[in-house]
Formats: sequence, structure tokens, C-alpha cells
Amino acid sequence: MDQQEFEAAKAQSESWYWWGVPTLFRCKWDEDPANCDIALVGVPHSAGNGSTERDQHLGPRAVRDVSGFYRRAHGVHGFAPFEASRVHDLGDVPMPQAMDNAASIGHIEGFFKRLDQAGTRPVSIGGDHSITGPILKAIAGEGSNLAGGKPCALIHFDAHTDSYENMPHWLGVERSAAHWAAYTVREQAVDASRSIQLGMRGHPSSIIHGDKVGSASKSLGYQILTMDEVDDLGIESTIAMIRARVGNTPAYITFDLDCMDPSVAPGVSNPEPGFGGMSIRQATKILQGLKGLNIIGADVVCLMANKDNPNKITAQVAMVMMFELLSLISLALNGE
Repeated sequence: MDQQEFEAAKAQSESWYWWGVPTLFRCKWDEDPANCDIALVGVPHSAGNGSTERDQHLGPRAVRDVSGFYRRAHGVHGFAPFEASRVHDLGDVPMPQAMDNAASIGHIEGFFKRLDQAGTRPVSIGGDHSITGPILKAIAGEGSNLAGGKPCALIHFDAHTDSYENMPHWLGVERSAAHWAAYTVREQAVDASRSIQLGMRGHPSSIIHGDKVGSASKSLGYQILTMDEVDDLGIESTIAMIRARVGNTPAYITFDLDCMDPSVAPGVSNPEPGFGGMSIRQATKILQGLKGLNIIGADVVCLMANKDNPNKITAQVAMVMMFELLSLISLALNGE
């Protein structure tokens, strides 16, 4: 086989998801953020959530493995994000001190500052939820490019608010998966008055400390929609509330997979099996309803690949949410 025949054979093989070296959605691997509009990034970090499952650093590799067949046009929006925007896989954030959360948080923030300076919008796959704090610090707030130097709005899908402030640390971790939604407000990366947290559910840890769901977040200025409230409101009213809250503010979406029902996404680090979570239909419809918002970045977190079903359904759910998020950003970049 000569070189011409080899290149032709490669071109005919590239459409098959099981062929070749896996990247996120079979996107080009290019570590330079200046070469793309949307950067897909793996953040293989597990040191921010030491009280539950600790193998969330395996998430990026799992989604790279399954996402090849989901390089598609969007059937609802009638839009082809991979054709409309330059979408590259930038690889994983280097974390040479991976077991040191404080050091890793610094490495994550530094990595994403490169993207902010290039004007490249990230869609990341984690990793535990502590990764969202440094990403927000890198692309929003004073000196930021993507957020115009101002705090961004946060649209936060989760079973938990992650705004814990009763203690300054979580088992010794200060910028933890439980703290990030609070410190990003206090450090002016997030405008809580324009932000919303939805999908919260679960029994409190005790009656003594069992304040109403979201009390800490509400004191910071967040709007809370519990899972029961999302169910009662319905999809369209939930979308309307999010859009009214965010308005024209540059917005970041973080999607914790534990907001999903355990029957849909069993491989997560903090499941809430006693309360029903979101269905695929609810989650995707709500995200699709955010078309037109100025989404400057997004992430999907808390995938536990080693706890997933044999068919890797939770990794596939993460893939679907990443596809919805990158589609929203591509739509925004193309004025749709």
C-alpha cells in the first residue's frame, strides 16, 4: 500500500467510532487553544472529594472511549456543531501532584487561563466537582476575557448545592467539591443573583443540621429549584425560570451526573437513590431550551467509570450531556 492508498483507506475509516485512537467525539487532537473555537478538555482529578468514591479521575478516558459514535448533527436544533465550529480535543489538564488537591486546583486554573486568553470556550469532562471552582476562576471575574472581566451566571445541575461553609475544609481539603459554589461567589467569579441551582434532592445528614435544602446557597444569593420543584413546574416553566434568571449575562453550565436518576446514571460518586432524579428527557430538554444564552463554558463531572454498568451507560450519559453543552456553545458562537 503506497501513501496515497494509505491516506484514502484512513479517510474511509474515520467515520467508524471504533476505528483509530479515541478522542472526544473523534475530534482533532490539538493542544493549542488558539486553533479552535470550542475546547474539549479532560480534567482527571479526584483529590477534591475524599469522603466518597475517589476514582473520578477515570472519567475523561471513559468518555473518550464511548463518544466516537456521537459525532453527529443536532436533531432538535437542526444544526451541525462539528461543522459550524472548530471543536478540538485539547487532551487532559496535566496534574503532576494529582493527590494534592491544592496544587491540582492551581494547575487546573492555570490551564484554563490559557483558554480564556485565547478566547476559546471549554467543555470539560471531570473529575470530581472541585474542578468547577478553578475553571470559573480562570474564565470569569476580574481580568477574564470570556466573561468580559465580570462575574458570570452559573447554571448548576446537581443533587447537592456544593455551597458548604460550616467548616473551612472538607477532610483537610479547602477548595473542595463541597465548597466551590460558595467561594466562587465570595471571590466574585460567579454572580449569584443571576445564578440558579436545580435538581437538589436527598435526606439531610441530621435533624439538627437539616436546614431547608439550599439555605446556604440562598444566603449567598442563588435561586434554588429542588427536584420536586422541577417536577412540579415542568420542563417549559423550568426553562423559563432559568432564562429569566440568567438574562444576557455570560453563563457557565456545570452538570453533576448525580442529578440524574440512579436508574439512568448509576456510576456516580454521590448517588441519591432514595429520591427520583432527572430523566434523560428532562435533562436534555432543559439544556436544549437554553439555546440563545451566551454560554462561555461548561463541564460534566462526577462520573465513576469503575462503578458503571458493563454497557457504560453513565459514560454515555456524560457523552450526551457534553454533546448538548458543546451544541449550545456552537449555537451561541454562530448567532443561532
